Amino acid sequence: MGFSTLLDIIGSMIIGGILLSITMRLNDAATEKTYNNSGELSMQQNLAVVAQILEKDFRKIGYCSDWNKFPDPSKAIVFADTSSIIYLTDIDSDSNMDSIHYYLGPTSELTSTPNPRDRLLYRVLNNEAPLTSNLGVTQFKLVYFDAIGDTIPPPITAAGIITSIEINLSVESVAAYDEKYSSAFWRQIRLVARNLRNR
Repeated sequence: MGFSTLLDIIGSMIIGGILLSITMRLNDAATEKTYNNSGELSMQQNLAVVAQILEKDFRKIGYCSDWNKFPDPSKAIVFADTSSIIYLTDIDSDSNMDSIHYYLGPTSELTSTPNPRDRLLYRVLNNEAPLTSNLGVTQFKLVYFDAIGDTIPPPITAAGIITSIEINLSVESVAAYDEKYSSAFWRQIRLVARNLRNR
């Protein structure tokens, strides 16, 4: 009688341990899903805002409300590289040409975040202080195309032949859960600024 009671107690402890282990795993999985889902939602909302700004700005390349002040759109792009671009546009429609510079900063700038790959994406209007997007940008890659749709290989020495641009933007969460970073990607394929085609 005593031996079977001892077996019942040991069996109960084993089953209780298994149930406790399952409960802890379910709790950990639920915490991970909640953390990742809330982080991904915030990251994708930020990515959508940055994508809208990029599209709006890039579509205005070479635009001037008074076309007589900027008659040659082939001079709109001043500098073009795979992760940096400087171009002219009338951003506030006041008939004065503005300069916009987009570029990706180095990873060494964001040592305050646990993610070793995230960077700042800079937007500089004229000579003002740069505005940054600190949402964990890991890639800002630009691909340029000429009038017949061929890719222009870097380094780009003749920016005047660019007629369309592909924009690639990748972001990751700034903090990981269990060493896993959430990521999102946005690509604008063949963005065409109308003024680049007016030649």
